[in-house]
Amino acid sequence: MPRITLVVCLHRERDMLERLLRESAGLFDDLVVVHDGPEAEPIPPAKEPTPPAAIEYSDLSDTSPLPKGYRVPLTPKEGSIHELVHRNRGRFFEGPSCYQQEPHWPFAWWQAKHDWILRLDADEFPSEPLKLWLHKFRQSETAPPDVAGYTCIWPLWDGQNAVTQKWPKGRQFLIQKKSVRFFGMVEQTPIPTPPTAFELVPLVLEHRPKRKSFGLSNLLFRPQASLWRKAIARSLRGEPTDLPRWNWPDHDWPVVWEQIRRRPLVTALQRLLVWPIRTALEMRRSEGRVILSGAASGGIHHFLIACTCWRVLKFNPRR
Repeated sequence: MPRITLVVCLHRERDMLERLLRESAGLFDDLVVVHDGPEAEPIPPAKEPTPPAAIEYSDLSDTSPLPKGYRVPLTPKEGSIHELVHRNRGRFFEGPSCYQQEPHWPFAWWQAKHDWILRLDADEFPSEPLKLWLHKFRQSETAPPDVAGYTCIWPLWDGQNAVTQKWPKGRQFLIQKKSVRFFGMVEQTPIPTPPTAFELVPLVLEHRPKRKSFGLSNLLFRPQASLWRKAIARSLRGEPTDLPRWNWPDHDWPVVWEQIRRRPLVTALQRLLVWPIRTALEMRRSEGRVILSGAASGGIHHFLIACTCWRVLKFNPRR
């Protein structure tokens, strides 16, 4: 029977985490929660993020000491995220302030007791059909050996309701850590190691933040979006091996990032013009209609990323 570790990396969002743990009860065997920065002392977003250590976590043993920047607070304070995790028999860690969760994933996977990782954000939770699927998965004799993990549907959220039902697809929610490779940069997702692949489960993972999950306001006015673009640009000055990583020995960037590094302005225009059209066609095939702000978001997002990278790479090409 496959055993699962639920991994959540977050900053604040205690109420969201409490909802996630309530909705996910009985779906995992182990819980690891990593807080971005000290929980009791939130750092203003204007401050420069702390560069995480460039560690290959898949090489560490179970007895290796915690890397610099990570710690376990001694006593859970009443009403804290630490106390909530402790009450749910999980393990809580505070990491460096990266203003993104991806750099913490390799550390969290190293801390996970089990090979299967249920990778959820604090503002998500499985729908009832997905809960049933996870129950059946945990009761199966063995997991398919050629599967690196599973993806699902991740509907758009307008702040009050889901506005899609069958799109977008491809959200990775369950991964087998021995069968994926990854480097800790925002917007990067785990990549399956051959011959394994991800398999689609056509069920919904509910994504219900307190705001809209898509649209121009998220891209232009949300402070985190600007921080994430700058973080990507800083990372692209170097190599993936300069970042915390999991089973990633390569110095080369995946094509989606190498195109931005080599031709940032050309890539920015290509993605601004081509990606929304492609996304709109995918949405129409799946949903039967097109929500323009949802279809355009990915292309605009990568346009802004590439423009930010152009400024950083032009005036400060290397660390």
